[in-house]
Amino acid sequence: MTSWQKSDWRAKPRIQMPEYTNSELLKATEKQLGQYPPLVFAGEARSLRQKLAAVSRGEAFLLQGGDCAESFQEFSADNIRDTFKVMLQMAMVLTYGAKVPVVKVGRMAGQFAKPRSAPTEIQGGLELPSYRGDIINELEFSVKARQPNPKKMLQAYTQASATLNLLRAFSKGGFADMHQVHSWTLGFTESEKASAYREMANSISDALDFMQAAGLNAENSVELGTVDFYTSHEALLLEYEEALCRVDSTSGKHVAGSGHFIWIGDRTRQPDGAHVEFCRGVQNPIGLKCGPTTTADDLKTLMNKLNPENEAGRLTLIARFGAGSVEDHLPRLIKAVKEEGANVVWTCDAMHGNTIKASSGYKTRPFESVLREVQEFFAIHRVENTIPGGVHFEMTGQDVTECTGGVRAVTDENLSDRYHTACDPRLNASQSLELAFLVAEELGQTRGVKSAKVAS
Repeated sequence: MTSWQKSDWRAKPRIQMPEYTNSELLKATEKQLGQYPPLVFAGEARSLRQKLAAVSRGEAFLLQGGDCAESFQEFSADNIRDTFKVMLQMAMVLTYGAKVPVVKVGRMAGQFAKPRSAPTEIQGGLELPSYRGDIINELEFSVKARQPNPKKMLQAYTQASATLNLLRAFSKGGFADMHQVHSWTLGFTESEKASAYREMANSISDALDFMQAAGLNAENSVELGTVDFYTSHEALLLEYEEALCRVDSTSGKHVAGSGHFIWIGDRTRQPDGAHVEFCRGVQNPIGLKCGPTTTADDLKTLMNKLNPENEAGRLTLIARFGAGSVEDHLPRLIKAVKEEGANVVWTCDAMHGNTIKASSGYKTRPFESVLREVQEFFAIHRVENTIPGGVHFEMTGQDVTECTGGVRAVTDENLSDRYHTACDPRLNASQSLELAFLVAEELGQTRGVKSAKVAS
């Protein structure tokens, strides 16, 4: 990797990126951003790689979740706190189900850019560039708003920095005390008529009571009072990624300073494309979205490019096929991984293949479809005797009505009540926690099957 330079992507084909009309302003913005401190540090990225290596062996489980696309307008301490809080609740439930540590990675502090199905949009006969996320342009449909503006990268950096500052305070400052987190979980189960959830919550309570009686509490155990929380985003806007890329003084290797974990989207995973070229050279854990059009040959090529040393914890394959289609695609990709002897983490993105247009006209995702894809993901891994390493959700701690279904039964007619997303629909707090309980059941079943196989 000594020959790799962080600007090498510029000589490769680029897609899903804006064409900036003011090249001088772009150059000045990149230079300014390049002088800013990195948002994350090499030691943190190495720590996450070690934890993901444990996930690849079945010794931990990955929970990755957060916003579809972070918004400048919706930015607030309360929103950050609420999403962080729900992820802690979900992790508590998953830890109980998996009986292993849960690695917590937020789609936060950098998830500002979005790929789009079309480069332009037409409204009222006017054709303008598509909205590509607040780091690039604005949602308002006007010529000025839709013009890509490089200075938005500076605002994105400032917001990401403030978000990370708050997340670090929450994760280490007592907010993440395990007993306190569980009291929030109990609030959910008491407010819902869900006896199975209540039973699991009571079992967690019993375990915590036992630990407290044995003298283990937040005051004398760092593990019970703090958590490690990492950030992630799709590495889509490569000018931003390059500007924040740094050389680690310890190892001499390049590190993406924009987030702990970055991923390549299903639309930008061309083996000879710009996004793969950039990501192959940084030492962070890398995610690769695998959709229905991913071929076995492409996957093998990408695994060798992105993880040539076949290191555990380096590469996460994020499966996103859609409910009812997992059996058509996941087994052939698992076969490709087995043939290569590749070390990977398998995780399930049950959101992006399940987007539909509701009768009310809103883009939504049925909770039942999300759950079904997760169940199919686990079922295939049980058959293949491979490790279902994690789940990847678009969710928020806010009480939005963007996905239908769940115990609080959001209907098509409810979608307009609190539909706040700028791009794709997200699970709300209640739906996210309900899904965690259901995933915990799948984990318990999977681990029970594996234990039985070992015993026999």
